[in-house]
Amino acid sequence: MSTRHKKKPLFEPGLIPTPGGLLEWRDSQHFDRWQDRPCALCDQPTPMRSHYGEPVHKACAEDWIAANPTEARRLGRFASDIQPKRQRADDHV
Repeated sequence: MSTRHKKKPLFEPGLIPTPGGLLEWRDSQHFDRWQDRPCALCDQPTPMRSHYGEPVHKACAEDWIAANPTEARRLGRFASDIQPKRQRADDHV
């Protein structure tokens, strides 16, 4: 499966969370509303997809990162979405 992660992501991934951290998957491209497929980690059906199109539950991906922190960083298998730059709280118009 690791060769699969060498292919280009379907959309731009952001940072890989620290072990125990949560993935920020807010982009609608993570959700396949047409088809559930078996999770790559637990084999249960899921509509969720990684940036590479791999079917995976968000919680399963977070658990995998926590159990495999070195491999998670090396492969970039699961990552958060790129976060838009936040505007300062005192930046009112």
